[in-house]
Amino acid sequence: MKRTTDPDVLLLQAVADPMRLSILRQLSAQGPVCACDFTDCCGIGQPTVSHHLRVLRTAGWVTSERQGTWIYYSLRPEAVARFRELAGEIVVGPARLASALALAAPAARA
Repeated sequence: MKRTTDPDVLLLQAVADPMRLSILRQLSAQGPVCACDFTDCCGIGQPTVSHHLRVLRTAGWVTSERQGTWIYYSLRPEAVARFRELAGEIVVGPARLASALALAAPAARA
């Protein structure tokens, strides 16, 4: 299968992994987090944490800032906004809504 370069697809693929979703939830709740602190919350080793953080950074979810020997990660507000936009684009279509109303109409007449 061909790899995509669509930024929306990369954004969604990155968040689809349970470990990366856990990392994003922690960043959402705490703000900037040192990379070393993800090993405790997620129960995974540092190489695995580094892999997941790289995927999130490549997809645009997080930024990183080095402070001495530590690297702190933060959520990018633009990524959160885009994720909300994408989710908002998914709605029940008119055909589905019409069929649901037609099914409900006979019950209402009874």
